[in-house]
Amino acid sequence: MENRASGPEPKFTNRLANETSPYLLQHAHNPVDWYPWGAEAFARARAEDKPILLSVGYATCHWCHVMERESFEDETVAAILRAGFIAIKVDREELPDVDQVYMSALQALTGQGGWPMNMFLTPQLAPFHGGSYFPPEPRHGLPGFAELLDAISDAWRNRRADLEHHASELLEHVRKGSAAPRRAAADGLHDRAIAGIARNFDVQYGGFGSAPKFPQPPLLQYLLARASAGTLEAGHEDAVASLPAGDAARTMLVATLRQMSAGGIYDHVGGGFARYSTDRRWHVPHFEKMLYDNAQLVRLYVGAWRLTGDERLRFVAEDTLAYLEREMHPAASRAAFCCAQDADAEGVEGRFHCWTEAQLEDVLGADAPAAAQLYGVTTRGNWEHGLSVLERRTPEKVRAQLGLDVAQWVQWERCVRERLLAARSQRVWPITDDKVLADWNGMMLHALAEAGRLLARPILVERARQLAEFLLGEMMPDGRLSHAWRAGRRRKEGYLSDYAQVGLGLVELHAATAETGWLERAFGLTEAMIARFHVAGEGFFEGEAGDLPVRARDAFDGAVPSGIGAACELLVRLGGIYGRDDWLELARAALADAGAIMEAAPAAVPAMLLAHLLAEAGAQLALPFERSAPGEGSGGVAGARREFMPLVTIAAGAPGELPLLTGRDPGKAYLCQHGRCQLPAASLEELRGQIDRLTENL
Repeated sequence: MENRASGPEPKFTNRLANETSPYLLQHAHNPVDWYPWGAEAFARARAEDKPILLSVGYATCHWCHVMERESFEDETVAAILRAGFIAIKVDREELPDVDQVYMSALQALTGQGGWPMNMFLTPQLAPFHGGSYFPPEPRHGLPGFAELLDAISDAWRNRRADLEHHASELLEHVRKGSAAPRRAAADGLHDRAIAGIARNFDVQYGGFGSAPKFPQPPLLQYLLARASAGTLEAGHEDAVASLPAGDAARTMLVATLRQMSAGGIYDHVGGGFARYSTDRRWHVPHFEKMLYDNAQLVRLYVGAWRLTGDERLRFVAEDTLAYLEREMHPAASRAAFCCAQDADAEGVEGRFHCWTEAQLEDVLGADAPAAAQLYGVTTRGNWEHGLSVLERRTPEKVRAQLGLDVAQWVQWERCVRERLLAARSQRVWPITDDKVLADWNGMMLHALAEAGRLLARPILVERARQLAEFLLGEMMPDGRLSHAWRAGRRRKEGYLSDYAQVGLGLVELHAATAETGWLERAFGLTEAMIARFHVAGEGFFEGEAGDLPVRARDAFDGAVPSGIGAACELLVRLGGIYGRDDWLELARAALADAGAIMEAAPAAVPAMLLAHLLAEAGAQLALPFERSAPGEGSGGVAGARREFMPLVTIAAGAPGELPLLTGRDPGKAYLCQHGRCQLPAASLEELRGQIDRLTENL
């Protein structure tokens, strides 16, 4: 959060000063008479018959900061808002259902979306006009913000019926848009999905599409699951569309991860990834770092390392984990993780992360020329204002020039990075949004547990335990999981994605520990998830019924999996372990409803595709062992839990502790699919052969 205590005493203070969201607190001293989203604001709008300005953003949003400085800190704009509007500020990360409903309206109005989002609503919360960033004066085809406010006020006074009619039509459009055509996918969906995704693959630089280019972790996670059945040999990247689906998935996944970790979107000094690249080749990022990206990318890099044996991929995963552990804990809890770090420092985007040749020389001395060549730092700069964004495109060339063997090279580069990191830590830091979100921390729980299991690092599993205890304690002291927490204060809202992501994290924590209590907690969350967010005949909604004129629902993934997609994955994984056919049927019904979307736009719904793949080709692995023996099991299948099996859900424990373990012999592995189990495997080699055959009939 921005530190405003060092400046002069604030001239204004509004209602946002009582909130916990860093984004709302950033606006607490605007002269605008801001309200948080809630009954008080709605009642005043109706009592005074005024339109509502709903302004939505988040703490690390660059253009949100810009619009605040230009408009919301301007007393003329504030006076117009006080006179003619009820102004409501929303942190999109705290209230994702509010954001989703009105972002759908904005996209219907303009064909695009983004933050800040500024929507104009009737007192009944129906949207009738809006946009994203508005400048203080007219430019680039956009009206000045004050000019826009005057125009909206005039229309509200003199053309009220037209605005309300337009609002009614727009709301109906949003309502219909949340109910997509229902049609089950045909056989062969996943081959067609991979072929469709491949058509948008960037063969030269990895990723999908052109600039701006996002990592798209949910899409990569689907490719990782599908790639686990691939056997690609290197050298076929130029013919992805003609490859078998598993091989194509592997090619797209690995090429993307390698290119990203070589580009500037990856922080070569401190670890971790920025939110997106402004260019096609991952060079210049938008420098903010989000927990959700980095948590998902840890899993992807660990999985890709297990798939390929490429040690660079393992390094990136561990380096990203080290960044998250070092910089992303809120002051109020060492167990949980913060939301994000800003792109800006001292009001300039990227200043904290970029370097000049002179700065490298000051820090590195004689090592500076080689470091400049390694990281692409030039005299003129490779970006703007003489600054260079660090890349890492030619490490082997630099190593050869230095005459270092591999071990010496690793030590040299580690030393360079440590010196640069120490120097950078003396700069003015970007702000950190230190609120804790349940679903994003659920993804981090999943990442810690899975990385700890696959990397054989018990400390990561212990960190996952601590995070799980925080989520199941601080975030749900009354038995209801809350979405947002900050400095000991939590909001009452909880969402579908919170229950689903924390549930999936607990399933993976069980796989890492063989402690059945984590599965029992996931079971309880799943029961509550169905009770609160599922409506018979209609399916899953993102939030519970509330003030919104339309109940939020969205199967499409963004940078994070959709709540519906994650819920379906949880239902499939736990339904198989517990023999809950009713849960499996709920998932299959949701997946059948999404068949048309999965066929038409597979890259838009990879979380649904992953859940569908699990429902079709996934399996459960029963690993019974005596409680007096180590949790790794015994006999020839000892260590089975450390296998890389993205389509397999592990159930480990003493015989009888879980339905899937009942009647099983300790020391053997039972692979079960669609309610039927294969003959028990007595060795890892035998088990691997059974797993390899899971996707043969896709």
